[in-house]
Amino acid sequence: MEPDQPEDQREDAAGSKLEEIIATRRAKVAELRAAGVEPYPVRFAPTATLADIRARYPDLEPQTDTGARCTVAGRLVQVRRLGKLTFLVLREDGVDLQLFCPRAALDEASRQLLELLDVGDWLGAAGEVVATKTGELSVKPATLTLLSKGLRPLPDKWHGLSDTEARFRQRELDLVVNADARRVFELRARVLGALRAEMEERGFVEVETPMLHPIPGGAAARPFVTHHNALDADLYLRIAPELYLKRLIAGGLPRVYEINRSFRNEGMSTRHNPEFTMLESYEAYADYHDVMDLTEALFARAAQAALGTTELTYQGRAVSLAAPFRRVPLLELVREATGRADLHYRMELAELRGVCEAHEVHWEAPWGAGKLVLELYEALVEHTLWEPTFVLDYPVEVSPLARRHRSEAEVTERFELILVGREHANAFSELIDPDDQRGRFEAQARAKAAGDEEAMVVDEAYLRAMELGLPPTGGLGVGVDRLVMLLADVANIRDVILFPTLRPQRD
Repeated sequence: MEPDQPEDQREDAAGSKLEEIIATRRAKVAELRAAGVEPYPVRFAPTATLADIRARYPDLEPQTDTGARCTVAGRLVQVRRLGKLTFLVLREDGVDLQLFCPRAALDEASRQLLELLDVGDWLGAAGEVVATKTGELSVKPATLTLLSKGLRPLPDKWHGLSDTEARFRQRELDLVVNADARRVFELRARVLGALRAEMEERGFVEVETPMLHPIPGGAAARPFVTHHNALDADLYLRIAPELYLKRLIAGGLPRVYEINRSFRNEGMSTRHNPEFTMLESYEAYADYHDVMDLTEALFARAAQAALGTTELTYQGRAVSLAAPFRRVPLLELVREATGRADLHYRMELAELRGVCEAHEVHWEAPWGAGKLVLELYEALVEHTLWEPTFVLDYPVEVSPLARRHRSEAEVTERFELILVGREHANAFSELIDPDDQRGRFEAQARAKAAGDEEAMVVDEAYLRAMELGLPPTGGLGVGVDRLVMLLADVANIRDVILFPTLRPQRD
């Protein structure tokens, strides 16, 4: 292809080439069926995985015939034909193994099949474990069995799947050709296992709560709306499981947690996906200091499971997850960033707005002092916090579900864990006074009526549960996707979600 050829012509040529390859492979499918070979059989029974073979025979001498027979299977990722000798490479679960195939060693059906194989096919092989004259561990098959004929070609092995958008849209292809994608999702599985193990060892019970809610609640966010035809009612995809989980505490379950999928109808970025995973937990008789201890344990446990250490590197910069984490009030951080030691929640709004303007921080007329201080913190401080930091005592105005601080009326007993410049966890000493909670819900409802699409509504079902009596409770929410990003050392949330939300594909 000429380098200066227009892009649309290059795309047309590539499309024609792909159609030609698919047509050739379909012709092979027809040829196989004409010969009585089913190209998509129902079952196969390997006696060993490729990893098993490599583990059993780690250091065979060259030109060794073991006499041991096995049946293996995998995807064909390489074919080299040298006259009457063919070398095939199978891949299974990230492990490669060579098939050493002299034509004379194969039965007639397998010799015929050999000519119709392509990279990408799924293949079974039964034969002897050997080492070739170069010392390559191999299976020398007597029979080959086609397990699935691949119609579409895999990407060129030297260039891989370089289009980032294609990697996310075709994760199955990404996993075939990109070893790092496999690493990330295997790491994610270890992280989830570690989180569950830590919670279960502490006596928490894993539960499941609804994803379809009659009203949006549990966090300040814009919901997705759907409609239930039989009930003729709108329902909302879960923003957070918080209110249902706290109803379980009111019901007498002392420690509960859920690793949940939640949904927020907001913008997408390298840190945000509309569908995401959280660990959320609630513990009776605990406060936010207890929850900080739990959070430190969870992050250390996840790091040890994923990496074998709490000392790691993220995007080229060291970070430690060894406890204890720094603990500092939000207001103190804002005072440091603005140079205003006198800054407080009781300042006149005009003066606070002036501080915002001096630091080019946007503000809006309805915002109170708490919201203005939060905006200063998020603009000037949050992104600078690299080492794990518990930022404490968020304003009441922006914390509708958190308990008021036991000694400071303007703030709540709430913290966020900030790591590498972003939020990784959010937690409270929970608000357990039903009258206080009703007042905060009503304030949120007024904000929603005034145009705040992320504000909450009054949740009468939750208030009824609170009126039964909710014991002192500590609650925690951990962003699992962001934790995996940290431990996998990736900067884009789409790299840690198997099938992230993407813009509709153009025709």
